[in-house]
Amino acid sequence: MNIKHHLDEATLFSYVAGAVGQGAALVVACHLSVCEHCQQRVRKLETIGGALLEKGSLSAVSDNSLLHVLERLDTEPLETSVISAPQDSEVPRPLASYVGDSLDDIPWKKVVSGLWIHNLPSQGEGVTRLLRVAPGKTAFPHTHRGSELTQLLRGSYSDDVGRFSSGDVADLDDRITHQPLVDSDHDCICLIATEFPLRYTSLMGKLAQPLLGL
Repeated sequence: MNIKHHLDEATLFSYVAGAVGQGAALVVACHLSVCEHCQQRVRKLETIGGALLEKGSLSAVSDNSLLHVLERLDTEPLETSVISAPQDSEVPRPLASYVGDSLDDIPWKKVVSGLWIHNLPSQGEGVTRLLRVAPGKTAFPHTHRGSELTQLLRGSYSDDVGRFSSGDVADLDDRITHQPLVDSDHDCICLIATEFPLRYTSLMGKLAQPLLGL
């Protein structure tokens, strides 16, 4: 698996600190289950955090502590290996407890032609779901009012950020406006967690939002 798009450093920092919601935590865990690069970065964060706790330094942490920690990520040695066992399914292990071991056996709900969804349990205002989109289909252009995490499980899409394929994660916020287009020759399936409803930038997107549920 050739993973080119990884989790943002701030997202990993929040995940290690237990400061992300249920849906975002699931997406992060799914990406970590297949991405050795991000596994290593998490291990470094855990090592640094453990060292801070041992030194009793938490009360003296400054406002730019995140920056200092991130600067150390490329210099602190790893104490343990975080390489997981080979992934033998398209369904990441953290997701399998929700849907089983096959993406094809999921009870998909058709929304419109070429778009199917499967909702997952989540807490708060956000939405966590699996999306299945047919080849050649494009989303309405949109931005965000919070975070949007998308883990690619099958197929690929391209947008203003780049091209995302199986294993990649899109870690986006309100600075990004994009319009994903499925460019694989088979359905694109992804796990997505949004913190708040999307902010569509076209009239058609705004009209379709109640139907799409995003």
